[in-house]
Amino acid sequence: MNRRDFLKKSSVAAAAGIMATYGLKPTRAQAAQTYYMVSFLSGIDYWKDAYRGMQDAAEFLGVEAVYTGTPEYDLTSEVRVLDETVAQQPTGVLLTVMQAEGLQPSIDAAIGAGVPLVTFDADSPASKRYAFLGTGNYYAGVVAARYIGPLVQAGKAAVITVPSQNNLGQRTQGFIDTLAAEFPDVVSGNQFIVDNQNTSEGAATGLSALLQAEPDIKGVFSTNASAAVGAAQALREAGLTEQVNHIGFDFDEGTLDLIDSGQLGATLAQGTWQMGFWGMLFLYMVANTKIESVSDWQAAGISPLPPNVDTGVVVINKDNSRFWRTS
Repeated sequence: MNRRDFLKKSSVAAAAGIMATYGLKPTRAQAAQTYYMVSFLSGIDYWKDAYRGMQDAAEFLGVEAVYTGTPEYDLTSEVRVLDETVAQQPTGVLLTVMQAEGLQPSIDAAIGAGVPLVTFDADSPASKRYAFLGTGNYYAGVVAARYIGPLVQAGKAAVITVPSQNNLGQRTQGFIDTLAAEFPDVVSGNQFIVDNQNTSEGAATGLSALLQAEPDIKGVFSTNASAAVGAAQALREAGLTEQVNHIGFDFDEGTLDLIDSGQLGATLAQGTWQMGFWGMLFLYMVANTKIESVSDWQAAGISPLPPNVDTGVVVINKDNSRFWRTS
């Protein structure tokens, strides 16, 4: 059984158990209930696992799940898509946030219009969203540092990231802080940060330039999937694959191939399927007034859902990469 099959069976069973405990039964004839997942860079593979989780939950609940978003890495475009989606009066929205402050007015407007909205993967914490499901990004950076630190021991460590993206910034800070606290002979900081602008080409070009300027780079943390691919290319072209320890973030079949071929030491896998599955359950429970924490949570002015759910990370390396294959 591969990872996705195991997650689906175990999470569906857990959801069924939770709902049975409270006397709740999913209804199979709710075609009128339509829930949307809204993303940015909507064509990348990363979102597929999250949407698969949402679809699995929707199938269990007997409702419809729809995927939409903007193909661009552009705040204005994501705001437009979210506003257009909310205008269709969906039953609920599962949203990943490109930029926290920029999406906040639209998120708050959705809640004000009575549309349940939960964020996943990247949050807008000051908004009125009901809950956020995603990786504890700062701690994910801690995990990356604890992987790189013992391997590098002494030298410099670079970070390939998008500094303006909140979740990636948190990963970067966790990495830098942990190296400073636990591995003081490994030097990292803002001077060794490469902005890959969410493209593998940007990562390859930026890291290549940094390696020439800083020959003591002995470790690399790529905080997103495209960064890992581009950084691996830069190390390969410089002939430094075996000399520079590299941990990435996220995975697909191509990333697993890089690990198996020795071109990437490891990567951190997020619980993306869990984000989609439990995010869909959260929306359903709010939309169908199944929250019973108090007699009337709206009148009481309390959130009906846990505000933050950490879906965790797992280190994938050569020893366990086969379990993450889709087949």
